[in-house]
Amino acid sequence: MNTTKLPLFSFSIAQKSRLPRLQTLAIWGAVAGILITPQSYAKSEFQVEEATIDSIQMAIKSGQTTCQQVVQAYIARAKAYNGVCTALVTADGAKIKAVKGYIRAGSPLVFPTKTVKATKVFPALADYKGLPLDYGRMETTVSDPTAFAQMGMRVGMPDAGQVNALETLNIRGERSITCKGDFDLHPSKGALPSNAPAGCEKFRQQPDALERAAELDAKYGSNPDLAAMPMYCAVAAFKDVYDTKDMRTTANNDVNFAMDVPPTDATVVARLRDKGAIIYAKSVAHEFNGGPGNPGGDAKPKTKMIAGGQGMGAWAGQPCNPYDTERVTRGSSSGSGVAISTNLATIGICEQSGASCQGPASRNGIVTLLTTKGLTPDSGGIGYQWINDRAGVHSRTLTDAARVLDALKDPVQGYFDPRDPFTAIPKKIASEQPYASFAITDAMLKQDAKPLKGMRIAILREHMVKTTKNHEAISDQIDKEIKIVLRDQLGAELVETSTANYPDDPDVPNLRYSFNDALAEILPRFMPEIFTRKNKKGELVFAVPGYDVTSYDYLLELSRHEAPLTTEVNMVNFATFGATQCITSLCPDTLFDLDRYLKDRGDARITDWAAWVNNAKFRQDESRAGAENWVNFKGHTDPGKADTLARSYIARLALQKMMFENQIDAFVHPENTVPTPKIQGANVGSISLDSISPFFQIPRIAIPAGMTKVIYEPSYKLNEDKTDYISVLPEKTKQSKLAHPLPISITFFAGQGDEPLLIKLGTAYEAATHHRTPPPNFGPLASK
Repeated sequence: MNTTKLPLFSFSIAQKSRLPRLQTLAIWGAVAGILITPQSYAKSEFQVEEATIDSIQMAIKSGQTTCQQVVQAYIARAKAYNGVCTALVTADGAKIKAVKGYIRAGSPLVFPTKTVKATKVFPALADYKGLPLDYGRMETTVSDPTAFAQMGMRVGMPDAGQVNALETLNIRGERSITCKGDFDLHPSKGALPSNAPAGCEKFRQQPDALERAAELDAKYGSNPDLAAMPMYCAVAAFKDVYDTKDMRTTANNDVNFAMDVPPTDATVVARLRDKGAIIYAKSVAHEFNGGPGNPGGDAKPKTKMIAGGQGMGAWAGQPCNPYDTERVTRGSSSGSGVAISTNLATIGICEQSGASCQGPASRNGIVTLLTTKGLTPDSGGIGYQWINDRAGVHSRTLTDAARVLDALKDPVQGYFDPRDPFTAIPKKIASEQPYASFAITDAMLKQDAKPLKGMRIAILREHMVKTTKNHEAISDQIDKEIKIVLRDQLGAELVETSTANYPDDPDVPNLRYSFNDALAEILPRFMPEIFTRKNKKGELVFAVPGYDVTSYDYLLELSRHEAPLTTEVNMVNFATFGATQCITSLCPDTLFDLDRYLKDRGDARITDWAAWVNNAKFRQDESRAGAENWVNFKGHTDPGKADTLARSYIARLALQKMMFENQIDAFVHPENTVPTPKIQGANVGSISLDSISPFFQIPRIAIPAGMTKVIYEPSYKLNEDKTDYISVLPEKTKQSKLAHPLPISITFFAGQGDEPLLIKLGTAYEAATHHRTPPPNFGPLASK
């Protein structure tokens, strides 16, 4: 073996410019099981940058490192890179007084004192007539009055050198605010102070991340039982909506629990803990995932925060994109995507209701794996436990994500969780073989250059429409990836959907049977009442010129393809088209869901949602108003949820019929076609392209697909009545070169239970391209 060509996880300063590609090569050697061996590890110092589950375990088995050293290496990276990366947007741009935040990685958070004048972000500010703007400021927190936090509008600092990805680290003395400092004294060091809260005595019995690693080292040394503990020493971060019994859990809200650490783990946490993972950190979340929402009521916001791609909360703030710290990470699993990309943890557990796992994966150059609804348990999470919500995996390779999915299988109950009714899925949906066994490695690709031969993949052209000039570069780049890599190189057969907004591609055959063809057969038979629904203008939403779409004759003819279905409905918008709407867009009943959660949690102070609101500070006043309105909400039996459930089934049935009729194995499209916008910046176009897999309850993966270097930068302008700012992309906008290239992503989805197929497809694409490029400004500490 030629070790001089491929340095393994160890780089000199002179090698820094070559770091991303070298790391990529090293990691794929590890995944493939070639080039990297226990013997080769002994020849170089082990570093955690770009490490996989397998490479960590191999290094431990070779004696090159210990689990303690691995955890310590991640803590060192947190000390170096996990600080504040945003600056306040203020009315005058004046410097502010220096203050400090809560303790993280051994030191209090330090905030920038320089601010950005609002006129540099918002044009014609003197003409603005809306609510007072939510200008940036420092405020003491409710959870810890000695600690400050940023509030209000803020921007990402250029080349900040920090990413603010991990909210809480499992380090004794700082992992809880209730039991901080000496209130978390190790039991061997004597009694707690007399004024310690009552829950701290029980809490401090739990080891922190380093102590748990030391326990594993003492018990197993260099011979861990990987059959029983396949996640051995995988250092895991969890989005702060999932309960962890050894770390603060508040959904990134600044709320003063009597005990801020829940008594039990969420199921995904408990199962990974049992399989040997180090429960290391909570990643920054967009507060309450997408926010508490607002069911309407008397409470109204008093200030205005201009929407700008935020993924933040009142407690831990806003993460920044590691490729360009001025830009967004995409929410709501914002910190999770950054943490894994920046090598602040080995694996991350994210959560997705809309695009909250795939978006941060795409924007931060990593992988995500989202399963069929019910295959990953979602219990022990704060809110949003509905048909479209799932726990997902963030990792740097799809093989690692598959290994996490394997580890979530309980030896007795399988993937079933008694606390989550959605996990009562047919047993055949879960693979009998380990999911990781379906991965295509580099070595396998050398033996079979076309592992996707016989696989038919449909290009979803609806998600490749070039709405503006800013959509063109990425759409075209992914189109080339699909044809050159999936078809020409790996052997897949391609077909494409048809949409009026994307030109027909003569190089790719069209589907002969569409999603709308399936709807035309299914809706008249199983959901005929949908044809009577009207929009706000009183117009039938399924209207077709020349037909009475509410008539028996039309429904009969439509079901036999003898009458047309409106072209206004399609696969992308069916989730909401003609729907009986829920109170909020994603259908959560925040009051019911949070009251139910809090009864299980059993906190002495935060006993229900009303108590939460009375003891909390929210990320913006709009959230505060919505939270207060939920307290008084009475519409728990309002229509909407039943219609959503029915439509989800109809949608999935139509999709499956479409797939069978066309012999489709999977769909492919860009995760996004708009370059990553700036934090508190304008954005024209969807921030992520989904609306399909969560609502259809089907699996999805997203894989790095290269980098983009150009952008047409959108801008703000006042709306017509000058009460808000809207994003625009004027025709005269010129293309500019990005200061830092940004990652783009390709995404695949398939039918329920098709995770093995997606893993084969995704890992083949990874092995063929090696597109994952680590953020160059956050390399190994030795190279700083």
